[in-house]
Amino acid sequence: MAAGKGKKLCFAASSGGHFEQISMLRPMMEKYDCCVITEQTRYKADIRGQRMYYLHQVNRKEASFPFWMLVNAFRSLGIFLKERPDVVITTGVLAMIPMCLLAKLFGKKLIYIESFAKVTSPTETGKLMYRFADQFYVQWESMREIYPNAICLGGIY
Repeated sequence: MAAGKGKKLCFAASSGGHFEQISMLRPMMEKYDCCVITEQTRYKADIRGQRMYYLHQVNRKEASFPFWMLVNAFRSLGIFLKERPDVVITTGVLAMIPMCLLAKLFGKKLIYIESFAKVTSPTETGKLMYRFADQFYVQWESMREIYPNAICLGGIY
């Protein structure tokens, strides 16, 4: 994953396994000026030494889903304007969509990493972000059947 020297990076991932996957990129985080965005949950996800931002956890099956996506969009805009990242690197999912789209809207690079758990089927967020990502990574060669232009470098674990 080429980010380029002097670039400011934003790592974005929902809680749980997606956050654990983005955490595997910590060596890259230590080489760049960056921030990390995740969801606020009872388990306070944190990467020591990084500027952390928290969005509301979103569940598309809840009636409040549109409201919280809108709230997260405004929070993401505030974070984006404060941090001004050159590149957004994400493992998804829903709560991270606004930050990804903001990156593209402002002409920045978007790198999407499809979930390690997805071996034969795509995530909903992955299907959407495939259209926008400057670089789209899968962690299983079998996923290149779904995402033919994806780059497979194996698992990030």
